[in-house]
Amino acid sequence: MSASAEKIPAQREAVPRSVQTVLDALEKLRFGAIQLTVHEGKLVQVDITERHRYPN
Repeated sequence: MSASAEKIPAQREAVPRSVQTVLDALEKLRFGAIQLTVHEGKLVQVDITERHRYPN
């Protein structure tokens, strides 16, 4: 196993929960918007709006 492959799990553990929330939303969202609310330079809220489109 290479040295870079060993670092990946440790890097994922170090990701703050708020950032992981955004990453998870990006993976799952097909159509919609992700709005981030920042107060005093810190992420405090993540709003996810998902859009569903249906053919006529």
